[in-house]
Amino acid sequence: MRLPASAHTAQPWRIHETAQGFDIEDVWQFHTPGAGPDDFPAFLAALEAEQAWEHSGISGILFRIRWKLGEIFGWDDESAGTGARVTSLRTRLPADLKDTPVPAAVGNPLTGLYVLDNEYAAEIANGTVHSVMHLGWVPDDTGYHLRMAVLVAPNGRLGRLYMALIKPFRYLIVYPAMTRTWERIWRNLAATTR
Repeated sequence: MRLPASAHTAQPWRIHETAQGFDIEDVWQFHTPGAGPDDFPAFLAALEAEQAWEHSGISGILFRIRWKLGEIFGWDDESAGTGARVTSLRTRLPADLKDTPVPAAVGNPLTGLYVLDNEYAAEIANGTVHSVMHLGWVPDDTGYHLRMAVLVAPNGRLGRLYMALIKPFRYLIVYPAMTRTWERIWRNLAATTR
């Protein structure tokens, strides 16, 4: 379920200290029925174990097209990434966040920045954008749920055009497919641990 940007900004996330200058592009909520306050690390580990970052079906086709376009136009060359075109946000992290262990993301094109008991952030940079995926564990009146925010610093006009062009695909195909996958992973995890 899509949420307004205020759903992200109202939370006391540590990412706010680091991602100044980034626009909040998307905020998405995933249903995790029965989740408790201590379940975030296990859910994050389950997402990693199941390589939840990989896409299949129509969503997978869109990502393969995107990677091919990146190859053709040089968007994903090393010279367009972190450490080259942009400085990694790890350099902005407070000392206590720099020391957190970050899971090795199998099949995930993003590079982890930090992980806490209720928060995870990872980044990617290419010729179009410098982006952060932030996951947070949020309490509500039914328990806890996963919330994802996508923060973006577009690379000039190309980046703004790129984000505008992919917006309908994100909302109509990518995020619904991601929601089905991530919520299934939660149900499987909950069924084995409850």
